[in-house]
Amino acid sequence: MTQETINKNQLLADLKQFTGSEEFYFNPLFRKFRYTEGVKFLAQNAHCYWLLDYVFSNQHEAVLKANEFQTWQIQVIDNHKATITVEDGNHKKLKSFKLDFTDFPLAEFTLWFVNDTLMLPSEY
Repeated sequence: MTQETINKNQLLADLKQFTGSEEFYFNPLFRKFRYTEGVKFLAQNAHCYWLLDYVFSNQHEAVLKANEFQTWQIQVIDNHKATITVEDGNHKKLKSFKLDFTDFPLAEFTLWFVNDTLMLPSEY
């Protein structure tokens, strides 16, 4: 097993400890939106604050703005490319994005954006 695999497994194990959130954080560029302790942990340890910015910066899209509950799934494919699929929580696809490059360390991961708060599914 490589060190990279161990880190991914450890990251996933650490993320499972987050259930609910007592503290919320704000991005100074997107003060309307907040994120939870689990998302902060993910952003710090996976070096992916860019992903939070991506979710927040796309909230102006009419189809997303109209949905108070969104699931954001990032799926990394070969050559560090990725697809981000946004659904409404009932498996109805709202929007899809293609990333030409990402250094996101996990093969796939889901975040929930609920009432202007980005969270891990376990924090709902």
